[in-house]
Amino acid sequence: MKPFKHIAILLLLVITVSCGKNEKQITQKKDYNAYLENTENERLDLVKSDYAFWKKKLEKEPNQFPYFAKAAASQSQIFNLTGEIEALVEAENYLIKVNESTSFNNAGYLRALARNYISQHRFREALGLLKKAETNGENLKGTQNMLFDVQMELGNFEIAKTYLEKTRKEGCFDYLIRLSKWSDHRGNLEAAIKYMEQAKAIAESSNVSSTKQWVYTNLADYYGHAGRINDSYQHYLKALQLNPDDAYTKKGIAWIVYSYERNPDEALNILNTVTTNYNSPDYHLLKAEIAEFQGDQVLKDEQMALYKKAVSNPLYGAMYNKHNTLLWAENPTQTAEALRIAIEETQNRPTPQSYDLLAWVHYNQGETQKAHDVAIQHVSGKTSEPDVLFHLAKIYKANNKHDEVKKLKKELLESSFELGPLTTEEIKKL
Repeated sequence: MKPFKHIAILLLLVITVSCGKNEKQITQKKDYNAYLENTENERLDLVKSDYAFWKKKLEKEPNQFPYFAKAAASQSQIFNLTGEIEALVEAENYLIKVNESTSFNNAGYLRALARNYISQHRFREALGLLKKAETNGENLKGTQNMLFDVQMELGNFEIAKTYLEKTRKEGCFDYLIRLSKWSDHRGNLEAAIKYMEQAKAIAESSNVSSTKQWVYTNLADYYGHAGRINDSYQHYLKALQLNPDDAYTKKGIAWIVYSYERNPDEALNILNTVTTNYNSPDYHLLKAEIAEFQGDQVLKDEQMALYKKAVSNPLYGAMYNKHNTLLWAENPTQTAEALRIAIEETQNRPTPQSYDLLAWVHYNQGETQKAHDVAIQHVSGKTSEPDVLFHLAKIYKANNKHDEVKKLKKELLESSFELGPLTTEEIKKL
């Protein structure tokens, strides 16, 4: 009988230990720690050397306009690696010069400047450049792909669909990733994942590192939306293996640690290592949210102050209009400014997301009927984005539409990972 007694004790120990573990634990520090500890960004050093080379060439031969494009490409990479807005604007300056040198008649240079404007959320200016490139006709498919992207950002969904049809080519990577985006826009996440997985297979067969990394991070995002958190985590790790310096991927892992595993200390640890070399205002907002979850008002105030200081830089232009509107809408002293920006966004980008900002400002101003009218006309049934649906539920509740709130509440609770712990608690109170 003694052997069975020992087995029973061992089983009891196993049960006791496993009960003490976080059942949601899927991340492991050993998986990503090496990428956090590496503070020397070799890619950045190489890009800066490349930029110095082309800058010196320009000083010697200022009329060689292709050098402007090379310098712009280096500055764009510096922005991607550091988040420094100055580098993105400097890239724009070089791209303007190269387009001026070619009388805005080179489709490749027009697309490059349009790509820069997309990064700056200057979508209407990007559209103008791409229409010129379309008329030019050089690498027309490449231009049409970008026209799809911009028309989607501008809320011109039917026009975007026509460009998707123009570029239709089964088994083509560029077509598949846009078909995936279109499916996501239509609220068909399952199809969006299917097409992105097909694109992943193509990327892996071509074995281009940057393309694989892009697909892995996008799939990780989609898997997160679908509640496939482990799949999301594994694809972020795949992306990190290809680019150990990628801030966006590390932010994705930090979100899993915070939102899914409820480990705010480790999430902050990850983010703090990222912001050692990468500076982007939205990281301060995420740190502030985590601090609020911890009940650390001092850290929250510190991070909010850093965010506000960062976005006061006029070089950011409209890049943080959404974030600013959401923040200011809930501050009674700044709702007028929030309303101004929300109206501007609906004029520049008449998307359901832009109109959601407008409805949310009205709601926070106590104009619940006005908020409801905007939401019904421009938002309801036009997007499945969880943050927008949360605002919609709050607006419905303020207008005593309890059946609609009940329907949305169930859907929102299924999106708790994407929305985060703080918003999830608010959803429970709906």
